[in-house]
Amino acid sequence: TTLNSEGELSHSILARREALDGESKRVKDRFHCPHCNSQLTKKRLERRFETRFDPVLNKTIKTPLRRPMLIAYKVDGSRYEKAPDIHDIKVLENIKSLPLPTHIPTDRMMHTPPNIECWGDKWRSGTASFSHVHHLFLPRSAQTLGALWEKVQALPDLRIRHMLLFYLEQSIWGFSILNRYRLRAFSHVNQYLTGVYYVPSQTAEPAPLYNLRGKLSRLQNAFQLDLAVNRASIIATGTASDLRLPDACIDYIFTDPPFGDNLAYAELNFVVEAFHRCFTNLRPEAIVSPHQNKGLSEYQNLMRLCFTEYCRVLKPGRWMTVVFHNSRNSVWTAIQQALQISGFVVADVRVLDKKQGSFNQAIAVGSVKKDLVISAYKPNDALEVRFKLTAGSEDGVWDFVHTHLKQLPVFVSNEGQVEVVAERQSYLLFDRMVAFHVQRGVTVPISAAEFYASLEQRFPSREGMYFLPEQAAEYDKKRMTVREVLQLKLFVFDEASAIQWLKQQLTKRPQTFQDIHPQFLRELGAWQKHEKTIELSVLLGENFLCYDGNVDVPSRIHSYLSSNFKELRNLEKDNPALKAKAKNRWYVPDPNKAGDLEKLRERTLIREFDEYREFKQRRLKVFRLEAVRAGFKNAWVLRDYDTILAVARKIPENILKEDTRLLMWYDQAVTRTGNEA
Repeated sequence: TTLNSEGELSHSILARREALDGESKRVKDRFHCPHCNSQLTKKRLERRFETRFDPVLNKTIKTPLRRPMLIAYKVDGSRYEKAPDIHDIKVLENIKSLPLPTHIPTDRMMHTPPNIECWGDKWRSGTASFSHVHHLFLPRSAQTLGALWEKVQALPDLRIRHMLLFYLEQSIWGFSILNRYRLRAFSHVNQYLTGVYYVPSQTAEPAPLYNLRGKLSRLQNAFQLDLAVNRASIIATGTASDLRLPDACIDYIFTDPPFGDNLAYAELNFVVEAFHRCFTNLRPEAIVSPHQNKGLSEYQNLMRLCFTEYCRVLKPGRWMTVVFHNSRNSVWTAIQQALQISGFVVADVRVLDKKQGSFNQAIAVGSVKKDLVISAYKPNDALEVRFKLTAGSEDGVWDFVHTHLKQLPVFVSNEGQVEVVAERQSYLLFDRMVAFHVQRGVTVPISAAEFYASLEQRFPSREGMYFLPEQAAEYDKKRMTVREVLQLKLFVFDEASAIQWLKQQLTKRPQTFQDIHPQFLRELGAWQKHEKTIELSVLLGENFLCYDGNVDVPSRIHSYLSSNFKELRNLEKDNPALKAKAKNRWYVPDPNKAGDLEKLRERTLIREFDEYREFKQRRLKVFRLEAVRAGFKNAWVLRDYDTILAVARKIPENILKEDTRLLMWYDQAVTRTGNEA
């Protein structure tokens, strides 16, 4: 319908007739109104509606006005097209007068109350504003689909009936008004948009044989091969949080669960489920859904229940593979939390690129934009038994690290480059060790500085990664076959990631403040809103060392300068020229000498945490997350669980539940006090 100059409804036009270019078979961007010759676009037109009586609902409803425009048919193998004639229209009117078949479901979408127009997350005004399942089928398609469904349901042989129901349900979407008419498409079968309920302005209503014929041969091929071995497999439908299996009975788990709000599975399944009269139980559905009042915390808890069940049924020492695809940092963090809390140890995360066959480690990055493959394992019984004997001692720490390193990939190469295995980096080894202790309610007996220093002494390192001695030998042998190391890309979004980014930069090249400052500023675009902004000078002063030129040049700076400047090669560390070039450069401290720096930083963080504890207002809007982590750890060691709960009340719930260490310390405090923050 066009609008006049006053914005009132004017003439009606059939947009396809006016807008279609007969030669190119494409819809024109601009076309002329047949009534007033004004130039139109599709966006300038208003969809026309009609009011009709719905005998199923026993009331009048308003629906878009549709007119048949084109009939395609075949005679003796030749394809023809025609406009509907009077006889065609009469046939359609006769079909329209028939009662709705009993096998066409009439459920209200998602079974929402009649007074609520928006029935779910996929409801859209105009393009998906239908209210009941039967509104998705025009009269001819409804009669066809209803008759076919009735015939299949009447078959006495259960297996054949199930086969044919499977066959027929593949055509449900193709019979609906969601099936788009696409001018240049090879076929008009199942041309609906996946993942949404989108009602197009032009629909294609295929004949039953046209819709079903192509599927029949594929169905025959699928069921002719009886590859299943009797009693060798189980196929079940239910919630993954209650598998009804014995403990430790599964050798391997592969799971591709729902991630966040990518897809509203229950809603998208609803129409097909309505035909079977069997619907998804929404309560345990693990998704982020505003319509179901499920936010990130509810989703994470549901995923935790599933992963905990996976951990229960998996044999000790065995593996689970999780496919992940979501671009939101918060969902990625929630998955990591759920995995670790449930008892798994993450060993490898890779970006999956099927086209190029390449992958990059992705644990430390701040955004996830491709499919990931997460490999995690359940600690074996031997480690658990040994840990009970050594829990709370340094022996327990290094037993875990030694066992964990055994599980990690040793060498990953891609197109002549060796890739950094993120899990072999010191800070992630420390995180996994801390998580392992906290999950079991055991005090971590070693500080970060002590851990890093001892890690350097106990395990050989290569390109910032740590190995067992026999793994290092294997790595060295394979390293000779590639040209260079492809460094892991780090994204700066909080204080912890900023420190790791600085460590990566300064390890490669000790730099002055003036050198690194512009680079650092370019990385700050994704800084979290709740995270207190820390000046570069503070980050450098608390975590790194600056050469003042008064003593011999430190080994790390000397190695860099002598390797990259010809005039400085073979000079002693006390050479004036070398000292002048090295002066004011920041560098990564030797792990054996970093203890005092770590203690100084920890005292600063604890002081700031004490300010949060005394903070009188209800919520902390902006805070230093590293200070909260240090404070929680210190309070946990002192068994001051009330302090953990008190500060937890002031932290936004989503921040608390997205941080692995905070959440584990919080859970331990709740367990010991019986109180929730």
